Amino acid sequence: MAYDDDATKTPRNDSIVGNLMGYLDTRIDLVRLEAQEKVKNAFVGTVHGAAMGFIGLMFLIFVSIFAGLALNSALDSPYWGFGIVAGFYLVLLIIFLVGVDKKLFQGVADKLLNNTIYKSDKRQA
Repeated sequence: MAYDDDATKTPRNDSIVGNLMGYLDTRIDLVRLEAQEKVKNAFVGTVHGAAMGFIGLMFLIFVSIFAGLALNSALDSPYWGFGIVAGFYLVLLIIFLVGVDKKLFQGVADKLLNNTIYKSDKRQA
């Protein structure tokens, strides 16, 4: 006795399968959109951070040049002001190399970046 596949299918089964396929397609599209949003946010954050870092670096360089020139003028010397500024940065470098532990920076990073992945998740209740 052979069974006919068309005889076992009912309109209700076709409707359920169609709804399930539609749900899966919609879910896949939603996951793709969420991934695209996260990549976009990461890109924007990276570009913003790089731009802010560059601007901060330029500010530090020009303030250092200004301080060196001001000290040169105050000391009436063509080079001692720049030597004092360079010495200041050398002292800062030594303090960071010897006195500051990485755990301090790890603690600050933990506080600043605590649960940043889940803050943008709109499905979380």
